[in-house]
Amino acid sequence: MPWKETTPMNQKLSFIADYLHRRYNFTQLCRQYGISRKTGYKWVDRYNEQGISGLWNQSRRPYSHPCVIPRAIRQAIIDLRQDTRLTLGAKKIQARLRTEFPDIAPPAISTINKVLASEGLTKKRHVPHRVPRDCSPLDEATEPNQLWTTDFKGQFRLASGQWCYPLTLMDQFSRFLLGCESQEDVTTANTIESFKRLFREHGLPERIRSDNGTPFASKATAGLSKLSVWWIKLGIIPERIQPGRPQQNGKHERMHRTLKQDATQPPSGDFTDQQERFNGFKHLYNEQRPHESLEMKTPAEVYTPAQREYPEVIDTVEYPSYFDVREVRGPGIVYWNGGQLYISHLLNGEPIGINEVDDGIFDVYFSFYRLGQFDIRDVTNGSVSYWSLKV
Repeated sequence: MPWKETTPMNQKLSFIADYLHRRYNFTQLCRQYGISRKTGYKWVDRYNEQGISGLWNQSRRPYSHPCVIPRAIRQAIIDLRQDTRLTLGAKKIQARLRTEFPDIAPPAISTINKVLASEGLTKKRHVPHRVPRDCSPLDEATEPNQLWTTDFKGQFRLASGQWCYPLTLMDQFSRFLLGCESQEDVTTANTIESFKRLFREHGLPERIRSDNGTPFASKATAGLSKLSVWWIKLGIIPERIQPGRPQQNGKHERMHRTLKQDATQPPSGDFTDQQERFNGFKHLYNEQRPHESLEMKTPAEVYTPAQREYPEVIDTVEYPSYFDVREVRGPGIVYWNGGQLYISHLLNGEPIGINEVDDGIFDVYFSFYRLGQFDIRDVTNGSVSYWSLKV
């Protein structure tokens, strides 16, 4: 048992006094003071070795510190970091220490980072505000036009000095390259015009998968962008890969590697010539290049056009009769139940549907696409009730 909380030093002195006067046998003495025999012998030994000073609490600091970095190693870490010609990180500093001090095991990367932080040689990393994650599962396609994938292949300069941004669109199941469009930028307007041409040619898919970059997504509610809002109005489900997970669009990335090798190196002189090369690549890729995943068939042998045609006039969004339908106004809000619900400025003028799914909990939809949920009990302080969606 531990010493009693009150005046532990006085109790230790009393214990030693009773021990010296032999008032009890040792077992009884320890029981009288509520301590174990091991603790009792410890204090007797300390008194015999150091006198009364040995009864004071001793420092628990270890005699040696195996994790303490030798001063020379610590200074080498600082010097390597401060070498402006290299600007080494912890991993590369560790590798250099193995070379400079071959007889000493280098500190762990985490230890090197602590040294750099203690010297003010690192900055706290700023975590950017991420595009809201699309939580829908990323299922693979089992037939043509279930899923199209899209992306901008990395921009490059033409021989004329102009930048070229190739927009690519591919059917995931058949690997059929639907389009490779040269664009001067990645604006929404130009991208929509490219998609209109491709939709008129190939029809409409069920889903389109993209990354989280512009113009496919934004930091708005549910990651919506003007482009994805247009897709939803066309009845297309937009889905996004996780940030930093290009493997979730792996087939498209693999096509980009082939495209880069065959159609961009070296770049053409102008947009017209470059587009002709892209058209030639698309022909070869679709009709002459077999794929192992297609049992050595070409994409053109597997792909069939979509049955849904592109409508020149888009139908008005409709909702089930049990939905409470409200129009998004002004800065992106709807007036509801005596309060205001923020949706998104991207849906200004559009109808949204509100559906109660539990007591006081509501789902909000734009067409078939679920934007998020809110709880009427979560009210922002103020004279008017104000809610925000939780994606």
